[in-house]
Amino acid sequence: MEQIKELRVDENDALFDKTNMLYKEFPSDFRQIRYFTLLIVQSAPLEIKEINLLEQQISEVIKNAVKHGNKCDINKKVSVWYSFSPTHAHLIVEDEGEGFKDLEKWNEFNRKRLNCLHDQNYEDLANYVSFRTLDSDDQDGGNALFAALEYWNGGFVFNEKRNGVAMLKKFQQKRIGIVTEGE
Repeated sequence: MEQIKELRVDENDALFDKTNMLYKEFPSDFRQIRYFTLLIVQSAPLEIKEINLLEQQISEVIKNAVKHGNKCDINKKVSVWYSFSPTHAHLIVEDEGEGFKDLEKWNEFNRKRLNCLHDQNYEDLANYVSFRTLDSDDQDGGNALFAALEYWNGGFVFNEKRNGVAMLKKFQQKRIGIVTEGE
């Protein structure tokens, strides 16, 4: 079985380097998450073919910051640093909340979920459909984090307080073959 991807905590990770990144700050207004996401994604180059997936991932991270981090407190801000090129999307999102206290529990839950999938143990897998905490509501399930670990192939790491996350997506570049005389 391949190595299981996990949520990590390391604010010294290079992904937290904000050099040459653009910056936006938003109030924790749940109704405007889509708008905030579009303000950021509009900076992405047209060459990015996965723009819809990128937009979805950014929206989920901002939604988590607004809802779980800042508890939709309009007076609390979500800070977003971002950088795009045809080969990458790099974001850092930070809220003013308490941080993701159940990160280790989530990792353990995900490990068990992935082991059930690997072992084709679909009976036990039913116990790992949705990650819930005491603060979870009917719309929560940890599914955004499952997808984030897969999507952000260059890393997805939390700061020490766990109220900030840095992420990197590396995009494949299409190679244009140039045929020279004599080939």
